[in-house]
Amino acid sequence: MSEAHHFPVRIYYEDTDAAGIVYYANYLRFAERARTEWLRELGHPHQAMIDGPGLAFAVRRCLVDYLKPAKLDDLLNIVSLVTDVKAASLDLVQEVRRQDAVLARLEIKLACLDNSLKPARIPADLRNRLTEAMRGM
Repeated sequence: MSEAHHFPVRIYYEDTDAAGIVYYANYLRFAERARTEWLRELGHPHQAMIDGPGLAFAVRRCLVDYLKPAKLDDLLNIVSLVTDVKAASLDLVQEVRRQDAVLARLEIKLACLDNSLKPARIPADLRNRLTEAMRGM
């Protein structure tokens, strides 16, 4: 069983369209925030990776299934789960949930890039932490 990361998001007026429903692109923003906080909790915040080894993650692929709408004032939970870790990339699934209902499901592939925007190995410590999370250790 894998260890999932949970990130709460409250829906504000600015997140919605004229009908009071969350605008579809905002789900990508919520997922990005969740991944950013997850990396921070793993001890590898984005700025430290940029300033230190000169690395950053970029979304290489994103597939989104929008299943149910979120609405103004909803409290959502972004659940992130690593499904594969390779030398210079990782795959994860992120679900946007309202209580037990899955509203959107994202399949993400992240590529680790150096300052020249070329693929680079994920730092060993982070790769180990991600692998442990994937295995639920």
